[in-house]
Amino acid sequence: MKRTAIGEFEEMVLLMVLILQDEAYMISLQNELLEKANRSITMGALHTTLSRLEKKGLLSSEMGEPTKERGGRRKRIYQVSAAGKSELNTIKEMRKSLWDQVPQFALKFG
Repeated sequence: MKRTAIGEFEEMVLLMVLILQDEAYMISLQNELLEKANRSITMGALHTTLSRLEKKGLLSSEMGEPTKERGGRRKRIYQVSAAGKSELNTIKEMRKSLWDQVPQFALKFG
């Protein structure tokens, strides 16, 4: 199976969707990316990234139930697909393999 290349920010978004699970919607993703990854991103840029990941087959989404907090509007909830999880595992293993090859003295300061 051919890999779908993703960038660092797409990887972060996929990871954040996994972390948030049923709470993975636009506002919560935006807030958590700022809090946990120190990445400030506009709603438009986040929407573009989520759409791109869906087109690549790495994410899926569905509309949640209406809520009072949102004036009866529904949230779009995102989930990482099997292909997305596979891609994240591939990236994790590749990074681990590379880090394992770095000599310990190369990381020392000074």
